[in-house]
Amino acid sequence: MTYKIVVDADACPVKTEIAQTALRFGIPVLMVASFDHRLQPMDGVDIVQVDRSDQSVDLYIVNCIAPGDVLVTQDFGLAALALGKKALALSNRGQTYNERTIDFLLERRHEQAKQRRGGKHTKGPKAFTDEDRQAFLQTLTKVLSGLQENRAK
Repeated sequence: MTYKIVVDADACPVKTEIAQTALRFGIPVLMVASFDHRLQPMDGVDIVQVDRSDQSVDLYIVNCIAPGDVLVTQDFGLAALALGKKALALSNRGQTYNERTIDFLLERRHEQAKQRRGGKHTKGPKAFTDEDRQAFLQTLTKVLSGLQENRAK
């Protein structure tokens, strides 16, 4: 079974790390971004740029992701859709989204959006750190190693 890494690339801070790790494992990468974000060509990476409309990147990804693929995204909704298609989903901080946690994450996002609509100011995400980068690399390497072991069986 062949699989790929699909990246929600608009705001992804670990694009270079994904490309380098995927190259080591011989796994193709598809980075999807809107035309508002210029992506630099990298070895082993296909780049698709879509229009600027609100959900264009997400819709493109949902239509091309397949069972066994690995999705990297910060978007809980997109992660939930990928899980529904039997793909693996990771955050750019190394969190693995799964069926046990995604409902909680979506509910929390919904509650925070309601609070913001009601005028309450909520905290945004904390700043991305080198520790986050290392956690992501460890998780991605572990996931890709596991996929290669399963493919070899």
